[in-house]
Amino acid sequence: MRVCTAVPGRYFAVAVLLLVVIAAAVSVPAKGASATPGATITFRKVFKSSAPEFVEIKVDETGSGTYDIRQLSDDAGPEAFLVGVPLAHRIFDLAAKLHNFDGVNIESRHRIANLGEKMFRYDRGTESHAVTFNYTLDESASQLLDVFEGITRQLSDASDLQHALKFDRLGVNDAIIQIEKDFDAKLLPEPERLLPLLAQVSADERVIDMARRRATGLAARIQPSR
Repeated sequence: MRVCTAVPGRYFAVAVLLLVVIAAAVSVPAKGASATPGATITFRKVFKSSAPEFVEIKVDETGSGTYDIRQLSDDAGPEAFLVGVPLAHRIFDLAAKLHNFDGVNIESRHRIANLGEKMFRYDRGTESHAVTFNYTLDESASQLLDVFEGITRQLSDASDLQHALKFDRLGVNDAIIQIEKDFDAKLLPEPERLLPLLAQVSADERVIDMARRRATGLAARIQPSR
């Protein structure tokens, strides 16, 4: 009789243990599963017969992103890049003022010549909102456009200088002059990101002295603004 009364108790204990194990397994995400991804802001500009004709920049909340700047006839080739967290926060703050582009119309009512089709898009998981425009008078949209245009200019300047260093050392001085102009016009949102390139120019004895001196001087001007 002792055996008969003890067995049901054992089965009950085993059943309870199995329920605990199952509940724990259900509460743990499956291997490889991920949480809802963070938000991303995308800027795209298409303007035929300009240089560049196509720009697409994506930035997430941490400052990680990709850029693709090219002519439309070129193959797509997004490359990874980073912006500082303060700049990333500014991008997302401006997007928030535009309700993350959900149901907003920022196109100017005035007739304006074609300045290229531009788009802002907000993505978070399955949520996605976008707005397109040619020209806007909305203050937040204009500021956000300026940020992305500045990032585009900065990336293009860096690319031009890198290309000159590899393939056209006589053109290095012209590339630095362009960076100087953009820096003076306050068009570069994070000019300090160009400092490693300028240091590379300053140290490269294969580059003409004029360009090396110009690179050193520009780096000294950028340094205090960090």
